[in-house]
Amino acid sequence: MARSPLTLAASVTSALPRVGVVGVGALTEGATGRYDSAVAQLDDGRRVVVRVPAEADAATELAAEARALRALTPGVRGLLPFRAPELLGETGLGDSRAIVVDFLPGYRVDAAHLPSGRGAATSLGAALAALHGLPLSIVRTEGLPVRTPQQIRDDVSRLIDRADATRVLPRALRDRWNRAVDAQELWRFESAVVLGGAGAASFLFEDIEGEPEVTGLLDWHGLSVGDPATDLQWLASAPAAADDVYAAYVAASGRAPDGRTRERARMYAELEFAKWLIHGHDTGRADVVDDAKALLESLAAGVDGDDLVAHAEQDVDDAIALLDRVPESPGSLRDTSMHTDAYDAEELSLWIPDVPDVPAASAQVADEWRPDDVSTSPIELPVAVDVESGAAADASADDVDPDAAEDAVGDAQRASDAALRRWMSQ
Repeated sequence: MARSPLTLAASVTSALPRVGVVGVGALTEGATGRYDSAVAQLDDGRRVVVRVPAEADAATELAAEARALRALTPGVRGLLPFRAPELLGETGLGDSRAIVVDFLPGYRVDAAHLPSGRGAATSLGAALAALHGLPLSIVRTEGLPVRTPQQIRDDVSRLIDRADATRVLPRALRDRWNRAVDAQELWRFESAVVLGGAGAASFLFEDIEGEPEVTGLLDWHGLSVGDPATDLQWLASAPAAADDVYAAYVAASGRAPDGRTRERARMYAELEFAKWLIHGHDTGRADVVDDAKALLESLAAGVDGDDLVAHAEQDVDDAIALLDRVPESPGSLRDTSMHTDAYDAEELSLWIPDVPDVPAASAQVADEWRPDDVSTSPIELPVAVDVESGAAADASADDVDPDAAEDAVGDAQRASDAALRRWMSQ
């Protein structure tokens, strides 16, 4: 049974001694039935919000919220361009615990109704960038969760396995997500301070000089160190504003660029359906399982033939391993260069440093290396070397000094490996 605003108002006086409540009203927005909430007017002019969990899961979440708000010291709050609720007090209420925070003014905008262009979308992107730019020590000092990219990847893999164990998950989605988990380049990101999946509705807006601007952020219970993409998964439900939000996020971010953020964000959004399926299965709710099944089948049809990572990047070690498996043809001194129409010696030479005393097509590395200049044609080794004799292919055995030849072979091999690694690392 829901607690009345008057009951909640009484808990305010218990949590905040020496204050009086002169008015109280219900607060239902954003509660989703998981909390009993109220707004109380204090005799000193302040307005506060009191929240009490209405179910067990909400109690855990509320405890995490209180812990996260304690981590936001005045110094941390000064780094943010918006306000966060301030934890004013806590008190027991029956078998539950109530927390009291200050009231933040503003309005919310649902992701589906977020407009494109300058304003709400760009302000949201900049706000998220500021959050993700907070020092990691803020989270670590308070003992909040810290997860590495590999741990996050492992968690995603386990989630897929659990969903698949229900025998309801469409095979196409299972395979799609597993291919994403196996894509090494998708998980090369820098962990950051995150909210753990907060959506657009977690932010409060106010109109400043005629434009909506983020002035507050609620829902801090997921504060942790993790994948920044988790806080961008809601972009999937904001088709009009997604590009503008992300562009503003990248522009305001001081972090190293991550070209796969949106792919991971999209995957996390899809995995919410898998979580819903697991919830229904674990709780024995047939109605939830049926709902999740319909959602997953619809998703599978919508993404049929579309991979999350369109072009998986080959790992450098895999490429070198392939070179090691190339069979060596028998014979004596010979030219082993690739004779193909696609091979451009002048273009490749731009990415290979000078090899001293080796008569081969080589040049100094270009001052600015641009990935879009790289040909996808087979890579040519800069010089032909007879493996058995250790001499350059176009040199006479009588004219070559053995020590010089050995140095040349080593330099050529190092130059080739360096060129290959530069090409594959982009």
